[in-house]
Amino acid sequence: MSEIFTFQTVPKLIFGEGAAAQLIDLIHDMAAQRLAIITDKGVAQCGLVAQVTEPLKAAGLDILICDEVVADPPESIVQDIADKAKRHGADCIIGLGGGSPMDSAKVVAVLAGPDPQPLPEIYGVGNVTAPRLPLVLIPTTSGTGSEVTSIAILTTGETTKAGIVDPSLYADAALLDPLLTRGLPASVTAATGIDAMVHAIEAYTGRIRKNPMSDMLAIAALKLLTGNLLQACHDGQNDIVAREAMLRGSMLAGQAFANSPVGAVHALAYPLGGIYHVPHGLSNALVMPHVMRFNLDVAAPLYAELADALGIAEQGAGQGSVLQKAEQFIDYLVALSRDSAAPQRLRDIDIPYEALDRLADDAMLQTRLLVNNPRDVTRDDARMLYEHAY
Repeated sequence: MSEIFTFQTVPKLIFGEGAAAQLIDLIHDMAAQRLAIITDKGVAQCGLVAQVTEPLKAAGLDILICDEVVADPPESIVQDIADKAKRHGADCIIGLGGGSPMDSAKVVAVLAGPDPQPLPEIYGVGNVTAPRLPLVLIPTTSGTGSEVTSIAILTTGETTKAGIVDPSLYADAALLDPLLTRGLPASVTAATGIDAMVHAIEAYTGRIRKNPMSDMLAIAALKLLTGNLLQACHDGQNDIVAREAMLRGSMLAGQAFANSPVGAVHALAYPLGGIYHVPHGLSNALVMPHVMRFNLDVAAPLYAELADALGIAEQGAGQGSVLQKAEQFIDYLVALSRDSAAPQRLRDIDIPYEALDRLADDAMLQTRLLVNNPRDVTRDDARMLYEHAY
């Protein structure tokens, strides 16, 4: 008898070139009049906010633009935005941008709702009890998959990160328009694309809640992402086919890991973002191969399956070929990362060697993620993995 599993995702997805133009119809269906758009200054400065809001303003809707979000958003900024949205009387929250604006929008939809919970009460898994405002998410990068997850990550204190995981954080709708990703620099395209690959790989190899639906989505995502990353990096302004494939792959990977959580790659990446403000996708890229090699003792058969699915493994016979395929899969990912021109070592981004102990200490606080890794990770293991990444 097969095991029971649960799979959830957003109730409505609108995907394709020009999909952002359908936002006005969604807002009308929600009968919303006073909107709060949560974004960051980079998205605003490149004209994407104006592009999205022009038809909304023409329809006479009252729009508040909140572009204060920064990478690894601190809870103080998110709370301030929520207070502003509540004073505005917002009846719908729109998250526009990468993972940070979309994660912030999820939390703002709860904190600016009719009966908000205090922010400290909702950290953790399944702790949101307050009703949230209607929520629409629009990604402008192809990496986090936040538009289809029920997870929001905030920076707490000076350097630590904490997650809010709750089904109520699934948006009412996600609009995915590859035209909004066309202006991404190659460095951001590379980092976010590798981030999405990590989502797919960790969803496929996790030991908690791994399920057939997430497996299927993870494989489909990896095919799209690995097959289009370099083209999107090299000619992302003109190659809308590659941009669309990356956005679709990111979404599918997001649906996969929303239902089969990520593991130690993310656990080791979070301190790099929290302490040194390394972009999340790049943090994942820097530690990914080292964590995967650490996991080989347990996860080699699953890595070999992914190698077969991508058609990159040399054929072999016997048990030795499983390890060979798994190693080829890791080598393939490393080559993709290198060819995308992403930094390869912690020292390449000026992380001091003296920081490795603190990074290891902070990584061990990510118990929600470490418990899902195929292989147990001790503090000494974490320190060793940072050493290898250095």
